[in-house]
Amino acid sequence: MRPKKIRWIKYRPGEKCFRPLCKPLHKVENVYLTLDEFEAIRLACLEGLKQADAAKRMKISRPTFSRIETSAHKKIADALVNVKAIRIAGGCCKIVKRSNK
Repeated sequence: MRPKKIRWIKYRPGEKCFRPLCKPLHKVENVYLTLDEFEAIRLACLEGLKQADAAKRMKISRPTFSRIETSAHKKIADALVNVKAIRIAGGCCKIVKRSNK
């Protein structure tokens, strides 16, 4: 198997876990969202970028971006529909350094 290409992200999430309050903590199942999936959702849904533009920002191909975004949507939908916590961690990512301009 080929090693994954580094995905570049701009932000780390402020919170690393979102959980439903309607279930006791010991009864909540988890869904794990990687940092690159989090970034794909941020770029596509929050910033409204097209896949090609978002892929350029993450320095990956458009088809790879599409797979990451689809995976993220499926995990988030699973968490919402099946009342699960969303935990954000992992993935082969690097943070983009801010320029001092």
